[in-house]
Amino acid sequence: MDWLIILVALVATYAIVAYYIHSRKLWTEYIVFFGPIMAIRSQRVGLFDRLSRFHRFLKAYGSFGAVVVILVSIAMVGLLFYSLYLNLLTHPGPTAVNDFRNILAIPGVNQFIPFTVAVWFAFVFTLVIHEFGHAFLARVENLKVRFIGVLWCVIPIGAFVEPDEAEFEKLQGLPKIRMLGAGITNNIVAGMACFLLLVLLLGFAVPLQTPLINSVYKDYPADRAGIVPDSIVVSINGIPVTNQSDVAEILNATRPGDQVTLITKENGVASAHILTLSSWPENMSARESGFMGVTYYDASGIKQIFNSFASPLGFFFMLAIPIWIILDPIGWGQFLILINDSSASAAWSVPFPGFWFVIQILFWCAWFNIMVGLCNALPIVPFDGGYIFKEGVDRILDRHGFIKYSGYIVGAVSYIMIIVLISLFLLPSLLHQ
Repeated sequence: MDWLIILVALVATYAIVAYYIHSRKLWTEYIVFFGPIMAIRSQRVGLFDRLSRFHRFLKAYGSFGAVVVILVSIAMVGLLFYSLYLNLLTHPGPTAVNDFRNILAIPGVNQFIPFTVAVWFAFVFTLVIHEFGHAFLARVENLKVRFIGVLWCVIPIGAFVEPDEAEFEKLQGLPKIRMLGAGITNNIVAGMACFLLLVLLLGFAVPLQTPLINSVYKDYPADRAGIVPDSIVVSINGIPVTNQSDVAEILNATRPGDQVTLITKENGVASAHILTLSSWPENMSARESGFMGVTYYDASGIKQIFNSFASPLGFFFMLAIPIWIILDPIGWGQFLILINDSSASAAWSVPFPGFWFVIQILFWCAWFNIMVGLCNALPIVPFDGGYIFKEGVDRILDRHGFIKYSGYIVGAVSYIMIIVLISLFLLPSLLHQ
């Protein structure tokens, strides 16, 4: 399997490089190891000292964020248990959603995350945004920031801020929750900001009637002639066509059994196809003209959906796009242009070169930040949500003299949530054996 070969190669390369650095004790001031995880760190943290002058705003921001994080955590727990209930009730079959390789957020290995510049930019941006939140609030709470850096294990798996450990242990209550939750708050705020910019920019994209083939009906003339999706019809019987209306006008004058010659272009390469037209399927139309057996990219219809993004439903629709493109490529493939290079760019007039690349960066920045924020809010140690939950339990039990039981409660909740997550991946396969 291609993804497995890529994964093994990445792991092997990382293991060799990490072993060499560790065994030779290279760059020990900048690189330390936590088991197999390599931490690349820097002491250049003066930026956080300078920005801490806005402490009133940042404290208010952190307090607001703490409330948001707690609400998100509760909502995520409820959603996971509801998903588990639906799995037990409906016994869904295994899909790419519960394929274990898709637990790994490795572009090119995870089926939903392509290996592109836009994806990697968004990935790093999300990590930096998250850790900057912790660093700002650490300085606001008068904690010394010793290091800031990136955690690396095959790929960047996180960023980190390392406050003074003794000072951090003394911090309690709301100040500690503010600092712990600031990364999640930053992710959610940054994700929403990128989403709004995405919606605004999509408003400038103008749909065209380019005869771009979206899908080909199996065993119909176009399929038998070797025409493939993502190709553009440029002429029929030597007559140039520039839009779908041109194609329809020519085909309306044909009858089933007529032969037509199509010139199509795919990735700039032209090819000729001779089709013997068929009758229209009874469930589609009663037309007497000949039928090729293709559907076109519907830019106008997609534009209407883009316009509906600025709503709660549109927001959740956006989050689902990478998943549904894999699960239903024919129905959702028209949205590929939002997340990766696509021939659909020929069906749009855009305000500047590189427009769709900017859209893809904004999409993935929104997607990664929101998903990281939501997942990191789960009450599972070592997620931020887990440490926030622990701090809340510590303070409640400490007031009643039961602080010694805090670790058991937090550990039990973490294990329960991990079991629920694993069950969501395993049950579809186990219930269908």
